[in-house]
Amino acid sequence: MLNAFIVIPILGAILITFLPAQLDENKIKKIATGIALIVLILNIILAFRFEANNPEIQFTEYLPWIKGLGLNYHLGVDGLSFPMLFLNSLLTLIAIGSTSRTIHRPRFYYALLFLLSTGVAGAFLAQDLLLFFLFYELEIVPLYFLIAIWGGERRGYAAMKFLLYTSVSGFLVLISFLGLVWLSGATSFDYAFLREMSLGADALPLGTQLLLLAPLLVGLGIKIPIFPFHTWLPDAHVEASTPVSVLLAGVLLKLGTYGLLRFGVGLFLDAWEYLAPSMATLAAISALYGASCAIAQRDMKKVVAYSSIAHMGYILLAVAAATRLSITASIFQMVSHGLISALLFLLVGIVYKKTGSRDVYYLQGLLNPQRGLPLVGSLMILAVMASAGIPGLVGFIAEFLVFRGSFPIFPIQTLLCLISSGLTAVYFLLMINRVFFGRLTNELSRLPKVLWSERAPAFVLAILIIVLGIQPSWMVRWSEPQVSVLLTGTSDVALSVNSNQ
Repeated sequence: MLNAFIVIPILGAILITFLPAQLDENKIKKIATGIALIVLILNIILAFRFEANNPEIQFTEYLPWIKGLGLNYHLGVDGLSFPMLFLNSLLTLIAIGSTSRTIHRPRFYYALLFLLSTGVAGAFLAQDLLLFFLFYELEIVPLYFLIAIWGGERRGYAAMKFLLYTSVSGFLVLISFLGLVWLSGATSFDYAFLREMSLGADALPLGTQLLLLAPLLVGLGIKIPIFPFHTWLPDAHVEASTPVSVLLAGVLLKLGTYGLLRFGVGLFLDAWEYLAPSMATLAAISALYGASCAIAQRDMKKVVAYSSIAHMGYILLAVAAATRLSITASIFQMVSHGLISALLFLLVGIVYKKTGSRDVYYLQGLLNPQRGLPLVGSLMILAVMASAGIPGLVGFIAEFLVFRGSFPIFPIQTLLCLISSGLTAVYFLLMINRVFFGRLTNELSRLPKVLWSERAPAFVLAILIIVLGIQPSWMVRWSEPQVSVLLTGTSDVALSVNSNQ
């Protein structure tokens, strides 16, 4: 069944590429939406068949591939990857639904979106380290073209910067994986085998683990991104189109944090314990830096982009703490940030489309019920409240669990991240106050009407933000059993790290 999440998007990309040239953009979009909807329905079916109480890898697909390299086509899903897989399918459909009907070169555009979805889904499903790397690299190519062709004025610069940074990221991840297999004497890149070896008597010495974990941390840190490897992200977001920003912030950044959970915690236990305090400190710095930069921005997209850097720091803090609660919280925060950031970028895109500007010092009064964008403004306030951690919304539950799980282990770093969380209300309230409140200027008095097709994706995300905020157990239950298995052999990490501080 898992093959469908890779095969269907690829077949969809091929189908759309060879559609008749005379077919109009609207029909092409409908076909792409139908394909993405099929993938999402398959994910819903998988959710009903998925055994939440079973911590083992489920629905495995295995096929020997290149024996000389030790590479096998091995797929599987568990409580760590299933929420991310579902998020990828949902946001791919959202991205297609929010795409303009008049986009140029639509066949190439939708084909790239499906290839991007394939790469992300494959990385989340891969149970072979080398296979993960291949999918991890695959998503770089379509995203580069999506920014370079359909981006803003400086799209070439932003796309090349993204390509360079993420290529270095992949290179460092590959070095870590190759070194692990070579130094351990393993004959394959199978994750389960390497993890069993890392927990047994044949585990690599601490010095060797540190040598292998370091490039993995830097490589995945670029993808997250964390300070000081973050500079590619604001440029990519500002120049990317709205649907691409939705996917970039909503799911692509999660490849980095997912990789830390799966491979950092899962394979380098002793080294993770040793480096945990440094990672927690870096998480706090990244969170404060992102929040501080967001306050100083004039571009609405840059505000949301730097907000993502801050909130991804919370995930790194929770992963560094390596307790059952903090790891569970990190998964919840990944989903929470994916939904909230996607909604924020969608709404900023609508504002830009209707007003022609994202400048917070130019826009004002858009909440005007007669001539402004009252519905967009109301949804923006909801998204901002969720990001700021207002109770009853998904952001509050995610951040509360992160800070509650991390505080006993890293109290100082957690308090610094709490300050960053407080600053979230500052920079978003500044943006909301300047853009949506006040008197609507004459230049903005006759704005185009927001179509239902533009509202629908935002409504879907807003509903999920509210529902998961009220009933978080619906998502937490998927990952709790797997978290316990992931931390097998690390139950004393927290106590050990705490005693070293």
